[in-house]
Amino acid sequence: MSLQKPALMLLGTGSNVGKSMIVAGLCRAFARRGLAVAPFKPQNMSNNAAVTEDGGEIGRAQALQARAAGLEPSVHMNPVLLKPETDTGAQVIVRGQRLGSAKAVEYARLKPELLGAVRESFAKLSERTELIVVEGAGSPAEINLRAGDIANMGFARAEEVPGVLIGDIDRGGVIAQIVGTRTVIDDADAELIRGFLINKFLGDPRLFDDGYKAIEERCGWPGLGVIPWFADAAKLPAEDAVEIRSAGSGRLRIAVPQLSRIANFDDLDPLKIEPEVSVEIIAPGKPLPGDADLVILAGTKATIGDLAFLRAQGWDIDIAAHLRRGGHVLGLCGGYQMLGRRIADPEGIEGAPGETEGLGFLDMTTIMRPEKRLARVKGRHRPSGAPVSGYEIHIGESTGPDCAERAWLEVEGRPEGAADPTGRVRGTYLHGIFSSDRFRAAFLAELGSAACGPAYEATVEATLDRLAEHLEAHVDMDGLLNIARSRLRR
Repeated sequence: MSLQKPALMLLGTGSNVGKSMIVAGLCRAFARRGLAVAPFKPQNMSNNAAVTEDGGEIGRAQALQARAAGLEPSVHMNPVLLKPETDTGAQVIVRGQRLGSAKAVEYARLKPELLGAVRESFAKLSERTELIVVEGAGSPAEINLRAGDIANMGFARAEEVPGVLIGDIDRGGVIAQIVGTRTVIDDADAELIRGFLINKFLGDPRLFDDGYKAIEERCGWPGLGVIPWFADAAKLPAEDAVEIRSAGSGRLRIAVPQLSRIANFDDLDPLKIEPEVSVEIIAPGKPLPGDADLVILAGTKATIGDLAFLRAQGWDIDIAAHLRRGGHVLGLCGGYQMLGRRIADPEGIEGAPGETEGLGFLDMTTIMRPEKRLARVKGRHRPSGAPVSGYEIHIGESTGPDCAERAWLEVEGRPEGAADPTGRVRGTYLHGIFSSDRFRAAFLAELGSAACGPAYEATVEATLDRLAEHLEAHVDMDGLLNIARSRLRR
């Protein structure tokens, strides 16, 4: 058992009820109260990942939560990360490093072994914190997954961590969400849940008074607050691809095809706050707009599979037409690999061994390698000299004349990225570069934008502060702390 420190688990009645954002807000709120607080998610499933200082990867949401707590992200904050590669399989990351790929049935057999790693990471965090705020995954109502569970009540029971259940009133049926969860879980699990929160409320909260009481009466759990909709949520990095949305109404039009395994799409967030920019997410089956100024091919968990997906939508034809009209294209990580002439996968890392013809807009070849590059880096934008910082999280190495002769970035003294002779097609392995304000301004100036929006990192910090204040105003924070401290009295 871990050191008995106060801990609180935020569980949800389903996915996307706001667990990640609330945990981030609680981490900032408790840190502002002077507590040494840390986030923890035993198991996450997301293709939106962040690189830790020690060269591992964790869910992007946990990196944001660490930031909210005033900490550097650690692999121990998210010891198990699943990155979906197909509809039935995922890459398994344990403490920041790739363990391998597994189908759902195979992963179920791994869970007992992984629970040990989860508990060890939780113990390490406990050694240097006063409070841990734990985020569940999905819902504890998924009783078909309860055996061997490490993400919700299985972890909570193993570490005796009390929990609070979050319901999403915006999607409707919140009474049934919470009461239904209490109905299907067993009594021992229910005993560890000590209250509930209602999230995403619009309107006068008093209108829900009777519903609030009905939940309390039927579940025996106290209500700990009704949280109004937080309008600035879109200014924080999202975790799940279902949350990707278009943003902005500026004259500079950026089109982003929504790939089936799109990853690290928070690369787009700094562009969305630019007043002169419109970022449009193009859904499958829809053509790319003919008047776009820039097409961005975002990162992907499955480059070869998503290249086939892109072609199936006819987006390759749209991109070629876009370039004939004088448009620009930027490829990020997997999107960068797609822009080359050829992708070779001799060891079958993404499927059957073989080679795939790329889009051919950059004179380069990518060879997939089993070793994954994980690094946080700093460099500069060669044309402007503007500093850039970001991170690499990829397999594969890209080489060719457009890399050697026209690299447009420099990272730690080495050339990075590639461009075609016109300079209108560019690519890079670096994620997060648009968070660098001077670089973002220089890049957009090349596309004809004269203005630059607010400083991105400062915007995120201010939003986290507003989120903490929002929760302080609408949640029984002292009640949450009492629940967390009840772990010491068990």
